[in-house]
Amino acid sequence: MYAVIKTGGKQYRVAAGEKLKIEQIPADIGQDITLDQVLAVGEGDQLKVGAPLLSGAVVTAKVLAHGRHDKVRIFKMRRRKHYQKRQGHRQNYTEIQISAINA
Repeated sequence: MYAVIKTGGKQYRVAAGEKLKIEQIPADIGQDITLDQVLAVGEGDQLKVGAPLLSGAVVTAKVLAHGRHDKVRIFKMRRRKHYQKRQGHRQNYTEIQISAINA
């Protein structure tokens, strides 16, 4: 069984037991969270699709860790104008493990 969830402005296809890194959410390590924005649930060749969300469908997950992704380097330059700008960014994330999918 799998589900398509929406969190942090992104959509993820998840199944029970999977680990994944999502946008940072305010939750403690070890805490169980519920993700109620479920767009679709599928099992085998059957698929239930919401319009836009499935009512009553919930995905439960456990928070494993918080961290930061690798640095993304931004370099801007205008040729012949003596303009160079260097910048870096590290995005925060929350690592979760999917416990169950209730449709």
